[in-house]
Parts: sequence; structure tokens; C-alpha cells
Amino acid sequence: MIRDLNIRKVMKNAFRITKTKYKTALRVRVPGGLIDPECLMLVSEIASKYGDGQVHITTRQGFEILGIDMEDMPAVNEMAQPLIDKLNINQDEKGKGYSAAGTRNVSACIGNKVCPKAQYNTTAFAKRIEKVIFPNDLHVKVALTGCPNDCIKARMHDFGIIGTCLPEYEMDRCVTCGACVKKCKKVSVEALRIENNKIVRDENKCIGCGECVINCPMSAWTRSPKKYYKLMIMGRTGKQNPRLAEDWLRWVDEDSIVKIIENTYKYAKEFISKDAPNGKEHVGYIVDRTGFKVFREWALKDVNLPKETIEREPIYWSGPKYNY
Repeated sequence: MIRDLNIRKVMKNAFRITKTKYKTALRVRVPGGLIDPECLMLVSEIASKYGDGQVHITTRQGFEILGIDMEDMPAVNEMAQPLIDKLNINQDEKGKGYSAAGTRNVSACIGNKVCPKAQYNTTAFAKRIEKVIFPNDLHVKVALTGCPNDCIKARMHDFGIIGTCLPEYEMDRCVTCGACVKKCKKVSVEALRIENNKIVRDENKCIGCGECVINCPMSAWTRSPKKYYKLMIMGRTGKQNPRLAEDWLRWVDEDSIVKIIENTYKYAKEFISKDAPNGKEHVGYIVDRTGFKVFREWALKDVNLPKETIEREPIYWSGPKYNY
């Protein structure tokens, strides 16, 4: 009977409790934000057959199929299975939907599949993280953006990953035209200058935006073969203390980031408040309570950072506080 439904179980199974009695909405997350036409057709078919014909595009790159009768949830789960398979979403049991409570969809900008400024394939990295952290009840948000323009708003997440370019300079190809210097000054951080008829990069100022690579007419600047990122941590929205994430690691590699995120889940399970509502507490508030030093010890356990990595510590966060 619908009246005997376990509400928490429903919510964990990717269905939303709505304001309309006995009506629900199916949440379909799209790891990395990339979806093919066949998946879109499946979303449309579910919405037409079991919903009210409306689909809401969420801020976290997913879909909510509206107006589903709660008694149809088993049938919807069956119909959604091909969609789950194509999106390669982790699940506990086929035909039963997928766990969705707690950790949010890993979102990403379009990345270097399209954007010339992006430093890496954001969707591929997002899907790698997805396989490590899902399913999980812990309240964590991860977002990936291809370059320092931060189109995905990574600074509003617990882990914001920005693609950075460690530019390599070939002086023999350079004609000292100054195109890179002018562009860096105009649209970035003025990290380049001409000195003794060559270009000098200020390593402390450079943010790895890659404008020098894009705008050099002689290809004197190139991206390093190895991928590097900037990792920002513990940004959040919410009622009590919304804030932007702070820079933590510069010139860090993909493997280190994945391990840090994996370690953070272990840290959160160890220190989550016993009084957390429904067993959930935003990871940023756990860090606030234990302090950055404790978080850092857990997060960096067995992590081999590249020699190029620059760590900023300690880290302090601000933002308005409403729970005085």
C-alpha cells in the first residue's frame, strides 16, 4: 500500500517527496553532464508514460521527471534501467533504481571536447570520480571546470576542480611579438613580461589559464603533456554559513585528487556528528568542527603529491553566518 511507504527509502531510491500527496518525481543524474539522444528519448518516454509530461533540468546537470504516481515507482525503475545502464551509474540491484541520497551528482563544464580554453576532458574525470564515491549517503558536492573561468561555479562546492595549464616555453620559436604578454595582461593576471628579448613567466602569479598557449602565433607556448589541476575545498550554499571554496592545492594531479576525495569520505564517516539529522551532515561543517589540520591529515593519507604541487595551509573560511 502507498500509505505504508518508507519515505526515507523512497528518497534514497532517487525519488523525490513532493508537495502533492502520493505523487513523486524521479531524479536522473547525468555524471559529467554529457548525455546522448537515446538517453534523452528514454527520459521523454518515462515522462510521457508515467509522469505528467514535464521534465525539469536541475542545477546539478540532471533531470527530474515530474508527476509520477508513487504506486508506479517499481514500473518506473524497470523502465529506467536502460537509462541507468547507458549513463553507467552505480547501483546496488538492477531493476530497482539507484541510490541517490547524500552525495550529489558530479557536475562538469563542457571541457576540452568543445571549449578551446579547457585543459582536459571534464566528463571523463567526473565519471572516474563518480565510480569512486557512488552510492553514498554522505553530503558531498563535487564539480569540475576546464579552466580558471570556472563556468561550472566550482567554488560553490566541497571539492572544486579547475583545469590548469603548466605552460612550457620554447625560446627558439619565440619572435618576442608580445602577443602572449598583452593577452595575459588584458584577460588574466599579468604573469608574463618581456625581459632580455625573451618571455619570462612569474610562477607565483601564473594561474594556468593557458591564454599564452592559445594566443601565441608561433606556438612558442605549449601545454605540458602532464595534466595539472587546482583543487579548491569546502565551498557551500545553505542556510547557516554559505561561503566560497578556498584554494588548497595548485599543480596537483588527477590521481591525487581522486585519492583525496576518497580519503575525505573515510574522514567524514569517522567524524560525522552523532546528532546529524537523518545521519547526514555537510562535510564542510565537519571540517569546521574538527579543524583543517585534522581534515588535512586524513585527506592526504597515502597521497603522493607531484613535486610541482604547491599547498596552501592553513586554510580559513569566511562567509556570512546566520546561526548565531
